[in-house]
Amino acid sequence: MFRAAERGGHHRRVLRVLLVAALAVGCFAAEVTFGALFRPAEAHAVLIESSPVDNAVVGSAPRQAVLRFNEAVTLTPESIQLLDPNGDKVRVGAPVHAAGKANTAAAALPADLAKGTYTVAWRVVSADSHAVSGAFRFSVGAPSAAVAAPRTGTGRVTPVVHAVGRGLAFLGLALTLGGVVFLGVTWPGGLRRRRGRLIVWAGFAALGVGTVVVFLAQGPYGTGRSLATAFDPGVLRLTLSTRFGHALSARLGIAVVLAVVFAVVVRRRGGADGGDGAEARVPVAALILGAVCGVALVLTWPLTDHAHTGSQAWLAVPVTGLHLLAIAVWFGGLVPLTACVVGPAAGRPERVRDLRPALPRFSGLAQVCFAVIAVTGLYLAWRQVGTFGALGGTTYGRLLLVKFGLVLLVVALAARGRSFVRRRGSEPAEDVPAGELRRLRVSVAAEVVLGVVVLSVTSVLVNTAPARSSHAPPVRATVAVPAMAGTHTGLDGGHVELRLTPARRGSNVADIYLVAKGGSLVNVPEVSGRLAPVGKDIGALPVTVSAAEPGHYVASAMSIPYPGRWDLWLNIRTSDFDEVPVHFSFTAR
Repeated sequence: MFRAAERGGHHRRVLRVLLVAALAVGCFAAEVTFGALFRPAEAHAVLIESSPVDNAVVGSAPRQAVLRFNEAVTLTPESIQLLDPNGDKVRVGAPVHAAGKANTAAAALPADLAKGTYTVAWRVVSADSHAVSGAFRFSVGAPSAAVAAPRTGTGRVTPVVHAVGRGLAFLGLALTLGGVVFLGVTWPGGLRRRRGRLIVWAGFAALGVGTVVVFLAQGPYGTGRSLATAFDPGVLRLTLSTRFGHALSARLGIAVVLAVVFAVVVRRRGGADGGDGAEARVPVAALILGAVCGVALVLTWPLTDHAHTGSQAWLAVPVTGLHLLAIAVWFGGLVPLTACVVGPAAGRPERVRDLRPALPRFSGLAQVCFAVIAVTGLYLAWRQVGTFGALGGTTYGRLLLVKFGLVLLVVALAARGRSFVRRRGSEPAEDVPAGELRRLRVSVAAEVVLGVVVLSVTSVLVNTAPARSSHAPPVRATVAVPAMAGTHTGLDGGHVELRLTPARRGSNVADIYLVAKGGSLVNVPEVSGRLAPVGKDIGALPVTVSAAEPGHYVASAMSIPYPGRWDLWLNIRTSDFDEVPVHFSFTAR
């Protein structure tokens, strides 16, 4: 009867652990899913030049469509498509990297294109594995009615599956590496506890399943096809031929090797649950191999995300890896600490002795992890954000602020555990009040929940365009009117104000104010403009300006083809014979 009751209690404890684990995974998946559902897709690679230029009118059909991006891109068979004025697809050549440049895509166009407006729709995969799409138009001979660009997205299902797979893989990384460090280093004899080993094996399972899900979803995500094509041989080969596919394959292989090493260590050092038998010596080669695999496993993330693109990639990759490793060791150790040490000790006073030395050691390790997270996080924030305005003005910046606030809460909760260690660490186990144990359990459990949210935000950040590249503050500029230039209209000694929103690729609105010396607005017969890229010989683009009210003129559909430095030239006609030229220079994202 006693054994049956004992087995029943054991089963209830296992059930509680499984319920907590299911809740954590559910919260994590929900966070990532809702982030993918309600956060709009943002570009990671950016189109910086195209030929023909957007809205260009050419005398004869161009030989090819050329697109140049700010980083290397992966092409698919449908990366460049051409639609005629009726919206029908026109057969074009297979997309290739022009002149062998990984950041330039090109496709041959038919030589017999009829007159009218054509739409070039494109979709490529950026260097950080995220799909980027867009469209531009050009006209042969003269413009005609244009059709809407085709939808090149995959809908909501594929991005959600892709994001959940990424999140699950990262959760598995944390449980695997952090669990191994906790059981093998922080908690003596931890490898002999079945519950702790199950957590690590669950981490391996989550890592493997998440990686496979991402691999299968990457093909449909990159090509813009439905999720039903995930097992298509051609789609799988395309994924496997990319840098991201190589990284995922390497991640699976490394995880298998690390799982074998863990099994060997458990066999050598683990015994029956709670057993006190002598531990067999673990081969040094196995430990070294495990450490190398752990580092290599972490690096499969920064080598395929924002870290390896842009400036200082040589430093950003190891710093990002160190940042992820610190998060994994902290959270991955926190879960078995809660499930195997603090929780049982708080529920059963006779097991208070299990708190030592696991709790003091983990408390010290967590302090080191938080210091590493803070230092590396500051550098990564500076690299990916750049300016304070981008913190509140971009999705990436706002997510980063949320993560920072959550980490502060986690540090506050960890400080309570540290206080418990300082006050009770040297006292006899039986002298620890039950009330303090319960408060410790609640504090550590809250830390686990917040840790799940921190991991979720971190996973969503990986899928979000860095603030440094996506932040586009409105342009606010003022140019003084030359002396005697506007004598007849009151502009002499005044100035012209330009307010350009959002100052990024695509359609923009330019508000132009003609201000007299005294501050009043000045009305003129006409304002016209033209837009030209700085340092590129592609010709100026006309800008249509209309009067909104006296002294206030608007270019309501000023199209900027691609990011970079641009010159806006305004001709302000003050009379039938006089014009005032004004020049603005700005940067578009």
